[in-house]
Amino acid sequence: MAGLKYSKQRASIKDYLMHTTSHPTADTVYLHIKEEFPNISLGTVYRNLNSLVEAGMVRRVSIPGRADRFDHTLCWHSHLYCTACGGVVDADVDEKQVMKLVRRQKDVVVQDCAVVLFGLCEACAKKQAEG
Repeated sequence: MAGLKYSKQRASIKDYLMHTTSHPTADTVYLHIKEEFPNISLGTVYRNLNSLVEAGMVRRVSIPGRADRFDHTLCWHSHLYCTACGGVVDADVDEKQVMKLVRRQKDVVVQDCAVVLFGLCEACAKKQAEG
């Protein structure tokens, strides 16, 4: 892990994130990592997640009013927060259209843009349509 001192715990956290598409919270990461490292603290998981974010190895997904989620996909993409089950999934949003909106802003320098949609994930939409 370039730029970070190696630790087995941090490597395990990064590996877990690289192999999940669930956009887990720090608490979820903690519960998973605790199986391998029973003595790890939640604070250690938070510190390692923050270090991975700061090193540009993991992306933080912030959802207003909810716990941050973590994502291994670093390229620009959007997310959908499911208001039924609380899950987070990648969303197909046209980046070029978003950037057109950003370019209309004067006297600002945009460094990143996060788009979070709120609605129903595929499974919850299907349940609602059936029920």
